[in-house]
Amino acid sequence: MEFTVDRIEVSVVMPCLNEADTIGVCVSKAINALQGLQVQGEVVVVDNGSADGSPEIARSKGARVVHQPVRGYGSAYLKGIAEARGQYIIIGDSDNTYDFGEIGRFLEPLRDGYDLVMGSRFEGQILPGAMPWSHQYIGNPILTGILNLLFHSGISDAHCGMRSFTRSAYDRLHLQTTGMEFASEMVIRAAQARLKIAEVPITYYPRAGQSKLRSFPDGWRHLRFMLLYSPTYALLLPGLVMWILGMLIMVALLPGPLPLGSHAYDVHFMILGASLALLGFQVFNLGIYARTFAVTEHFDEQDAFLTWFWRHFSLEKGLLVGGLTFLLGLAIDVYILVLWINRDFGPLYEVRTALVAMVLLVMGAQTAFASFFLSMLGIRRANTR
Repeated sequence: MEFTVDRIEVSVVMPCLNEADTIGVCVSKAINALQGLQVQGEVVVVDNGSADGSPEIARSKGARVVHQPVRGYGSAYLKGIAEARGQYIIIGDSDNTYDFGEIGRFLEPLRDGYDLVMGSRFEGQILPGAMPWSHQYIGNPILTGILNLLFHSGISDAHCGMRSFTRSAYDRLHLQTTGMEFASEMVIRAAQARLKIAEVPITYYPRAGQSKLRSFPDGWRHLRFMLLYSPTYALLLPGLVMWILGMLIMVALLPGPLPLGSHAYDVHFMILGASLALLGFQVFNLGIYARTFAVTEHFDEQDAFLTWFWRHFSLEKGLLVGGLTFLLGLAIDVYILVLWINRDFGPLYEVRTALVAMVLLVMGAQTAFASFFLSMLGIRRANTR
């Protein structure tokens, strides 16, 4: 296939690890498709440490082979895309589960102005034996649903391995992950960057040879990555719910036992409320740290809550609020001490009041110390605007 390097329009990138049975077919399909479309293009095969002659087969079929010694799905793509010379890039696995003869369908939307084109196996056809039932009906739908809930990508198949994008769009994403979560990172970053995304239905074929996908470890890596990229849902909201719930329980039980139905809820549930309040407050603080760090390191964009928070937060205000809260808790403890003294150090039944004092003391101290840390993050945040 003849081409001029500085005029390559399309690069087809395939990761390869011991795919001797299928790599030749995939490369041939891609090259024939490019020729049929009369497109100046190239096929880049990224060898990820094959020991079965896959690179030689790919090269003999007309591909340009580059080597990535660092193992990993994402590592292979980071290397291959960096080496690609096309304006448009199409990626897909080299196990013949995707039909590279249909790359024209991934090229047309890019020419029409889309930034990213996702293949959709669920909008297309999954042939018998191509995907385990647990992936088809449980794993992929759940992970795609969570991704859409957290990041509003609006796509039907977030983990389809065949997709295309423009070079300029890819350069905006700053992808970093080296494992299977690379697929999720691309969609998440594209949604955050508000790229123009299209979907095309495709047919998914049974693969030849042994699958390298590990269902539970790889599924967890995708889920973990999504949660790490969404501290609002992983930390801020759960922390806020626990904090409010704990405080409500404490306030409700502070006057005394609370009869509900045939049971009365007493001091033991108030201890539970105190625990929830303290844990929730700590998790909420961690959520603010994480959201600030995500924006500072360009993992995410600033939202309305973070804008409001940083408009009103300062170290001095944090120290003032934390100090007053701490002093209020200390005053309650002093009040309990005075009661004890007045009773000649006799029996004392102020567990409820002592729990309120403890929560206020701890929350006040946490607020003060958290203010120092947030101020440090704020310095970094201001320097990266």
